[in-house]
Parts: sequence; structure tokens; C-alpha cells
Amino acid sequence: MKLSLLAVLVSAPLWVGCKDDATGNEPFDTYQLCFDDHTEVEMLMVKEAIVVCCLEHPIGGVMPVCKATVSECINFLTANLKQTSANTVEVMEACADYIDQLEMM
Repeated sequence: MKLSLLAVLVSAPLWVGCKDDATGNEPFDTYQLCFDDHTEVEMLMVKEAIVVCCLEHPIGGVMPVCKATVSECINFLTANLKQTSANTVEVMEACADYIDQLEMM
């Protein structure tokens, strides 16, 4: 019994840190980690992954993270997404979609 309790106490920080936030959406430490998860694990298209990460996941505790205008979104992605992750057209189209969806919320 003592060994089981010790195992639970030692592993608790691991599973507590992986919990979803109050919205039920998985938080990520960085935008790139969110993007990589959605494109490499969930196999979303680039544009979709950008919008999902901008709208649906807390990034570093902030949600939504891609700001309030298309130009702010583009600037945010330029600073927080590898250049090889998305081309300029994908970023511009995703930011436009993100703002459209943000305004509907």
C-alpha cells in the first residue's frame, strides 16, 4: 500500500501538468508546439492548424493568442512560427480565417 501511494505521489505532477485547461482544450507552452501537434500528429492542413491553435488552445496561458487584427496575427505568427512551417499565403489566409471566426465568437 505504501509503495502504491508513493507511486501516485511521485507521478502526480506528471499527469496534473498534462490536464486540459478550463475550456477543455489542451494548453501548449509555445505556438510552435501547438502547430506541430496539429500538423504532425493530427495531420491537419497548415491553414487549419494555424486557425485551431490561434482560437482553441491556450498558448503560454493566453487564449486566443493571435491578437485582434489580421496584421497583428501575421506579426504574431512571424515571431512564433518557424519560417519553414507555413508560407506567406498560408499565413495570410489563415489569419483572415482566424479573424472571421474570432468575430463570430
